Amino acid sequence: MPGKLFFNFLLTAVISTSVVSNLYSQDWNQFRGPNRDCKVAGFKAPARWPAELKQVWKVTVGTGDATPVLSGNKIYVHTRQGDEETVICLDALTGKEIWKSSYPSPAVTGPSASHPGPRSTPTISGGKIVTLGAAGILSCYDASTGKLLWRKDNPEKLVPQYFTGMSPLVEDGLVIVHLGTRGNGTIYALDLNTGAEKWTVKGDPAYASPSIMRIDGKKHVIINTETSLIAVDLADGKLQWNIPTPLQQRFYNCVSPCLDGQKMYITGQGTGMKAYVVEKKGNNYEPRELWSNTTTGAKWNTPVLKDGFLYGFTDTRKIYCINASTGETAWLDQAVHSDFATLVDCGQVFIGLPSTGNLLVFTPSPTSYNEAARYRVAEAAVYAFPVIAGNNIYVKDAESLTMFRFE
Repeated sequence: MPGKLFFNFLLTAVISTSVVSNLYSQDWNQFRGPNRDCKVAGFKAPARWPAELKQVWKVTVGTGDATPVLSGNKIYVHTRQGDEETVICLDALTGKEIWKSSYPSPAVTGPSASHPGPRSTPTISGGKIVTLGAAGILSCYDASTGKLLWRKDNPEKLVPQYFTGMSPLVEDGLVIVHLGTRGNGTIYALDLNTGAEKWTVKGDPAYASPSIMRIDGKKHVIINTETSLIAVDLADGKLQWNIPTPLQQRFYNCVSPCLDGQKMYITGQGTGMKAYVVEKKGNNYEPRELWSNTTTGAKWNTPVLKDGFLYGFTDTRKIYCINASTGETAWLDQAVHSDFATLVDCGQVFIGLPSTGNLLVFTPSPTSYNEAARYRVAEAAVYAFPVIAGNNIYVKDAESLTMFRFE
């Protein structure tokens, strides 16, 4: 191959690789991202923020509040279409459908009927995708083909008052889900490959999603139930500790704790925010309170920890910053957004998405709120996280999935 032709070929390959790397720089394979901490890598803030985002494609996928999950060049969404819940796999670059699988599901009724679709974010692990429907139907598919591998139909139809909200956790080949109704809840650990039951723990149901705390060489599953924050051993389900989390006003325990090593930051009961550290004493583990901030807390969203400060949206719809060491409120922006909002740490900036459909970009700072840009990304309500891969953003609103790009 002549030298100039080889150079052009090599340059084209490098550019193509760069484009693909930017598009698929990091998977979003579960609730709150790869590590369940609302952090992504690979986003590069532009030197000058564009006046608007470029819409690459938009597809009507069905109703639901579940966040899509991204793995490689495929994006998956779990929705409701008519009388069925549906899992759809799309090409992440073009929005073209790759496979689709549907199953009959009971309708969402009562006060929750305005949110008829799934709320639980699927989880991708080991080439499989696990979904949890609004009525508690748990399914596992081959992520490449859509072949159903196993399903648990929830025959007793036991769901929390407002139907399911927690998102499945997959760790060490176990699927962790929390099902049931008030006074009759169960934590299940199921084999990812077969769906076989490994252990169960009885207790209150949960809207919040579980996370993993690594301590003393062990993995503990941390779960915020309707009445308590608890830890169980991942290996056998043995209860490790329990913190009562009583509610105030019309609040619910639906916020997953923010974990930082052996520290936990909890909120969502209408009581502000508290910090704990889990310590080993003899053969037991005990949580010890570090601080309590009674004035600043969230209702729906987990705090995001960055550089020693906690960021999020308060129960009064405002963006806050709390010193994670002392619990003191560093600042509280006075702009009002919406009851439900999500926040993602993208490195140089935070990207927030209230249900209003206004995408907020601001720089992290312990002194004040500094907004860099704001974009309208949906006319319908948004209750899902934005999925961010490189400089591409996927937004799931009430019925559609849209891909935008920063250019």
